Amino acid sequence: MGMGPASALDASVLVLNKHYAAVHVISVRRAFSLLYRNLAEVVTLENDQYQSYDFDSWREVSEFRLRYQPDGLDWVHCVQFQIVVPRIVRLLFYDRLPRQSIKFNRRNIYARDRNHCQYCGKRFTSSELSLDHVLPRSLGGKTTWENIVCACLKCNVKKGGRTPEQAGMALITEPVKPRRSPVIQLRLTSAKYASWKTFLDAAYWDVELRE
Repeated sequence: MGMGPASALDASVLVLNKHYAAVHVISVRRAFSLLYRNLAEVVTLENDQYQSYDFDSWREVSEFRLRYQPDGLDWVHCVQFQIVVPRIVRLLFYDRLPRQSIKFNRRNIYARDRNHCQYCGKRFTSSELSLDHVLPRSLGGKTTWENIVCACLKCNVKKGGRTPEQAGMALITEPVKPRRSPVIQLRLTSAKYASWKTFLDAAYWDVELRE
């Protein structure tokens, strides 16, 4: 099975457990592996209702869409056929995939704070933001979820090596470790992932995005 355009490679697939609870986000390649081995089925929104397809029936649906509705979809190109990248798959035998910890990295911190400076509240591009230790390292501050925030360059310079109180600055939001990957919220802004929203509204669903 060969992968087509970069958009297909870059797509993500939401995984539901057998009870239709969202549990994970995986790569396109992993999703097709699960489908081909009959460990999962495709779940898709059609006319405001969710329909399920196994690998063979999804291939037939793909043939129809290739003929009549080829636009706006991600495609995987195989030797003998083309198949649509599913947005959602449901596990048929397992309650959930193994959990993954949310990585403490720059991308996830920016996503948690939605690229907003936590002192002035303005939104910036990633290149215009820096990371600030709320309690400076010189005062014993640690590099943790609870002590790192996004800050624009102007606010970071203004705060310097002081606490927010010492600098006369207030935090917009108290920094905490996210319960689920903050990047998933950014993915939902893309129209092609709109079908995920139904399964992500409940706060107790702990959906995490692959790195």
